[in-house]
Formats: sequence, C-alpha cells, structure tokens
Amino acid sequence: MTHESPAGVVRRQYLASAAGDLDALRATLAPDVEWKEMAGFPLAGTYRTPEGVTAAVMQQLGKDWDDWTAHDDTYVVDGENVVVLARYTAVNKATGKPIDVRVAHHFVVRGGLIVRFEQFVDTALVRDAMSA
Repeated sequence: MTHESPAGVVRRQYLASAAGDLDALRATLAPDVEWKEMAGFPLAGTYRTPEGVTAAVMQQLGKDWDDWTAHDDTYVVDGENVVVLARYTAVNKATGKPIDVRVAHHFVVRGGLIVRFEQFVDTALVRDAMSA
C-alpha cells in the first residue's frame, strides 16, 4: 500500500476539477471538510461535506462560467499544509467577459484527504467580469 503525499492529493483534486469529474473530486475531500471561498468572491462562504462543496461551489461555477479552470502552477508544502499558486481562467456566460486571475489556495491534508481549504483571490477582477 502506498501513501499518497499531501501534494499528490491536492494535485488529484485539481485534475478532477479540470476534468469535471465531481465524483473523483469528492473522493479527495474528508467527510467533515471545511471549504472557505473568500469574502467578496461570488460564492463567498464556508461549505462542509464533499457533496456540499461540489454543489455550492463547483456546480455553481459551471452555471455561471464557461470553461472555469483552476490552473495549479506552484506547490509549497510544509507537512500537511499545501499552498498552491494558481490562476483561474473562464468566460462569464452572462457577459461574455473572460478572466485570467492569479490565486493562492491553502489546503490542509490529513490521512490522505483534504480537511480544509481556503481561497485567496482578487475578487474585484472576478466581479468585473460578471458586470455588464
């Protein structure tokens, strides 16, 4: 039996998200996951349970945006903490405006599952793309 590294678990989450595979994404999340979308972000709030996270975040992004993708660029790992420097790209369905915005994500991985996530993003750029 191999033990997947915290960075490996996080990478698997990004790959599942990019593929639109919500079952695979949920499989990376702990049953009591705490997922925080940043204040000012359109989906701001704290979500719990793998089903709650995918319903409130990933499925909602799919309703409002075409091709929403989180591109994971750089990983900084310290034990169970994984910080990923990334960027979001997408096109807003209502306005047709694209985004390409830098983000940072902080994950805590314990026992091979993501137990906590916190998003840091320039929310003004995302909201601008949503405004006509």
